This record gives sequence, structure tokens and C-alpha cells, in this order.
Amino acid sequence: MTETEAALRTLAHNVRAARTRAGLSLDELGRRAQISKGALVALEKAQGNPNFATLVRLADTLGVSVSALTEGKAEARVRVVSADALPPLWTGPRGGAARLMLTTPGPAPVEVWRWELEPDEEYPSHPHRTGVVETVSVTSGRMTLVVDGTEHGVEAGQTAVFDGDAAHTYRGSGTGTCHLIMTVHLPPGGAGPA
Repeated sequence: MTETEAALRTLAHNVRAARTRAGLSLDELGRRAQISKGALVALEKAQGNPNFATLVRLADTLGVSVSALTEGKAEARVRVVSADALPPLWTGPRGGAARLMLTTPGPAPVEVWRWELEPDEEYPSHPHRTGVVETVSVTSGRMTLVVDGTEHGVEAGQTAVFDGDAAHTYRGSGTGTCHLIMTVHLPPGGAGPA
């Protein structure tokens, strides 16, 4: 079995398990996440290739982290993760990338992401469920964070925090690559009504 096949099987198992725990039918999950029933059936059969936006919508709807859908069981007490060992879950048209480094365990998990954005490259995100909070810490370069249509410049050494239930966009700005660490703080509990 290839790495891709193994990853799809893990994803299929985790989506099905999270959907069952949430008590949602395929139809209801599809309606809430705005994903076709056919795509969900294929995903739960370990077929297809869901994009990053689809994974985020599923995670939001199911009340879990993206990594809860994509990762197998943790095997060690301490986990050290190298960005080079992780495939990007998003790649931009100019070479930018987003990698989900890890998700902390517990009732209110935190996703830790490593992003690279090239100048004028952007990633628009749909609003997350109520209670999700994001932070963006720029380690080098500059970015523009757009929340509800308002632009906020964030430079190296600065961190921005905002409620993720509003439309938001990350955009590289300046002349060089913007490197940032983004965290997504998920509220405790399972999927709420959509």
C-alpha cells in the first residue's frame, strides 16, 4: 500500500468515525459542510482527493481538528515533527505552502500550522464555527491579514489574534517570502448546530 493509499484510508476511517460520533447522516453532513453526498461517500470509501478547503469544512462541521481527520493514533508520549517531513495541505500558485505541524490533545485542541506566503499570494478562508480563535505570528517577512474586509498589516515579530468565525484571508506582502506560524484554537465539545 502506498503512502497516499494509507493516508486516504486513515482519512476515510476518521471521517466516518467523527460523523458517527456526531450522529450525522451522510446527507446531513453534506448539507452542513456544503459537500456533495457523492463526494462524502467516495471519501468514506478512501477514494478521491479532497482539497484543503473541503478538509477544513468537514473538520469545522464535525467539531474536530483537521489533524483529527488526517492522522492515525499517536504512538509516543512526545512527538517531534519536522516541517520537511510533512506534505503541504495547501500550495499557492506562487510557491507558498501551509503545513499542519500538529494538534494538541485534549478537550480544546490547538492546531499548529507553518505557512509560507509569497508576495501577493493569498489564501481566503471561509468563516469557521463560533468559538474558533486564530493567531498569526510572522517570523520573517510581511503579510496582510484581512478579517471581515478590513486589512491589517502584520510584520516579522508581530502576532495577530482574531475570532475565526468571520471571513478571513492571508496575503503575502512586501518583497520577500512571509513565514508565519498560525494556530487554530478549537472550542471544547463536539459539532454544534450549523
